[in-house]
Amino acid sequence: MSSTKTQAAAPVTPVDAVRLPDPYPYYARLVAERPFAFDEALGAWVAADAAAVRAVLGSDALRVRPVAEPVPAGIAGTPAGEVFGELVRMTDGPAAVRLKAVVAEALARADTAHAARLAARHTREVLAAGGEVPYEELMFAVPARVVAELSGLTEGAGREAARAIGDFVQCIPASATPAQQRAAATAAVRLRELLTPALNAASATPVPPAGPGGAPGLLAELVGAADRHSWPHLAPLLSNAVGFLSQTYDATAGLIGNTLVALARGAAAPDTPAATGALVREVVRHDAPIQNTRRFAAGSFVHAGCEVEPGQQVLVVLAAANRDPAVNPDPHTLSPGRVNPAVFTFGAAAHRCPGEELAVAIARAVVTELRTAGLNTTATPAYRPLANARIPLL
Repeated sequence: MSSTKTQAAAPVTPVDAVRLPDPYPYYARLVAERPFAFDEALGAWVAADAAAVRAVLGSDALRVRPVAEPVPAGIAGTPAGEVFGELVRMTDGPAAVRLKAVVAEALARADTAHAARLAARHTREVLAAGGEVPYEELMFAVPARVVAELSGLTEGAGREAARAIGDFVQCIPASATPAQQRAAATAAVRLRELLTPALNAASATPVPPAGPGGAPGLLAELVGAADRHSWPHLAPLLSNAVGFLSQTYDATAGLIGNTLVALARGAAAPDTPAATGALVREVVRHDAPIQNTRRFAAGSFVHAGCEVEPGQQVLVVLAAANRDPAVNPDPHTLSPGRVNPAVFTFGAAAHRCPGEELAVAIARAVVTELRTAGLNTTATPAYRPLANARIPLL
């Protein structure tokens, strides 16, 4: 949308709210008045308060994809569909649980200090080019390049992977056009070509070598975790290596952008890496980069006296649950250093995203470099017209 005024006039559903200048009063009303209810306009149930969100995300009856369409029809049978169908964040069942354990262990062992150093270096390089601050590149390309380098790609290949992942992620929303789906298929082919040598090298090395950061690279950690969990299949590892890049893309861009907006609005955080890191972690809760996700009923699900029937959808409003006063005191106050907050931005239960620490480390480094350079942005941005990701246009 072209202006804040246009956004404010838009009809409000929990999906429209993602790109409002301030969706949080609307979310607060959902939490207080309709914590779990059916939304006629969406044709879906909406889970808004912390209790409902926990129940939905923890239910075996609710899946991440419709039972009849595990892969979106527009990419089924394409390279993008092959990758999509093996991503642990997009699949359920015993095999997905085993593979998720592998992926989660690899990400938990990622060298976040090295990731932060890479992000800081790339940010300084981008800023050194001069001219208008390229926030788009800093928010999207820099994090993707960091993860590509952690995965063993050269800097040149990392730049190419960052461009390709921007095309690939366009196939994930239900609103993807045929042109976006074709571009995603082409990108999936190239991403697999770029990542296959690094994955093969990691697979052929009995003891993964230390990378530039002094720890094994991300794909070496993935292969090592697969060995420890007796996971025998290489192709799903390759798909989830693509997934490392795709999960970084929108979520980290939104986290960087929303932190910069919080600073422009007067967030109290000393200009030090530690204070900036505390601010980033609170922005994860306070202005979540991923505002909602969906679940699809494979069986009957009952919560608070309401029954979700097989085939129905549930929109899970993570950003509303983050500000539920039942789990976070004074939830609408931005409080860096908040003790043990309840945060749903990265999900919960079996599908909790294991990349939180990596995303926070990259975002902290990018924002720290921008603050060191004395750069500011707007406190009143417009937001991208996305259904679930809150990413400002800076």
